Amino acid sequence: MWNNLTDLWASAQDNVVYLLVCLGVFVALFVVAMLVERVWLKVPRQQGARRAAYIGIFAAMAAILMYLEFPLPFAPSFYEIDLSEVPVLICSFSLGPVAGVVCELVKIILKLLLKGTTTAFVGDFANFVVGCSFILPATTLYHRFKTKKGAIAGMVTGTVVMAAFGSFFNAVYLLPAFSALYGLPLDQLVAMGTAVNGMINSVSTLVFFAVVPFNLLKGLIVSVLTTLLYKRMERLLRMR
Repeated sequence: MWNNLTDLWASAQDNVVYLLVCLGVFVALFVVAMLVERVWLKVPRQQGARRAAYIGIFAAMAAILMYLEFPLPFAPSFYEIDLSEVPVLICSFSLGPVAGVVCELVKIILKLLLKGTTTAFVGDFANFVVGCSFILPATTLYHRFKTKKGAIAGMVTGTVVMAAFGSFFNAVYLLPAFSALYGLPLDQLVAMGTAVNGMINSVSTLVFFAVVPFNLLKGLIVSVLTTLLYKRMERLLRMR
């Protein structure tokens, strides 16, 4: 009985620490986005109610798109690609970096309310953080130049940053956290990768041969769709 109580207390501590880390990361990303937007980019402020409505609309679109997840032949099943970053990026291009970070958060909250989690919240946290690592560079460069070339340069930069940061974050924090919170040894996670990709035999190869191409492919798809849809969506909602 004492052992059970000890395990329960340790599990509770792990969950509290994880929650505090999530909260701290969101605050840090929000502050960075606000400083970039207000100090460097000087993005014009929009009406509060209208801004909140647009963020809500795009977040709802993104949450719905999170239902459409596609497995990839080179990655284990807990890496599934979705297109939820498309409406978030359109929102960020229209309203600025802060709106992008908030839209990412609202998207995750809506998804959790509607669908729940199958990854002990680690996958949802990863989607938010790694998504922001794509959204922030892309939006910053777009708002800095406000040209089509600036948008393309931003999305290319965002894709590269997402691939690099996502790989590092997976190896250092996400995979160990998923292992601890979901109760699966890291070796078992690696084995799930080996089953679909023979080049995966360790955490580093899992990251290199699954996470890196996953994020590069996602960045490419999101960038192409955003390029095709952004002006149409902007005109439709009369954001200008």
